[in-house]
Amino acid sequence: MKSMTNERPVWLAMGAMLLAAGLALSLLLHPELISGLPMPLRLPAIGLGFWALGAAFMQPMGLTLRRHWQRRATTPPWNLAALGAFTLIVVVRGLWLA
Repeated sequence: MKSMTNERPVWLAMGAMLLAAGLALSLLLHPELISGLPMPLRLPAIGLGFWALGAAFMQPMGLTLRRHWQRRATTPPWNLAALGAFTLIVVVRGLWLA
C-alpha cells in the first residue's frame, strides 16, 4: 500500500480511525468509565479524548488545519500519542471497574 498526503502509511491512519471508533463505541456503552472519575481528573480526560478521537478521524477524512501548531497536534506522532494515552485511560478504567 502506498501512502496518504504526508507520506504516512494508509494502514496507520485507518488503524487509528478504527481504534477511535472502538473507543467511542465503548464509551457510548459504558459512559461510567469517564463519568466515574473525580472532576479534577474527568475534565482532562474529556479534553484528551476530544483531541485524540477527533484527530484520529481527521486525517483519513482528508481534513487539515491551517495553523501550524494545530496541524502538528492532529498529525502523527502527536495524535497517536494522544490516542494511545486515552486508550490506556479507558482500558485501565475498564479493568478497574470490572
